[in-house]
Amino acid sequence: MKDNPRLRRTIERQQTGARIEKRMLKVLKALAEYLDMSLGDLLEGIVLHAFEGKAPFSDQTLARIGQLKDVFGMELNAEDSHLLTEKFT
Repeated sequence: MKDNPRLRRTIERQQTGARIEKRMLKVLKALAEYLDMSLGDLLEGIVLHAFEGKAPFSDQTLARIGQLKDVFGMELNAEDSHLLTEKFT
């Protein structure tokens, strides 16, 4: 993706301590690396697309996500949303 300076926006970011399922985080980090972007940029992109009801990924990227989910043993899907219970050790 080429940068277009006329379209760039200046923002202020804030560090967060959000907790996330560990295999999901591994998939997200690997996907960010594959897409050559930071994890924060990836998450912001996903959220901005979701806020507008748009799909954030191409079919090719979705296929890569499926591969990464297999590699890291992530079996969660959208139906599991809001049904996760944290295991404390």
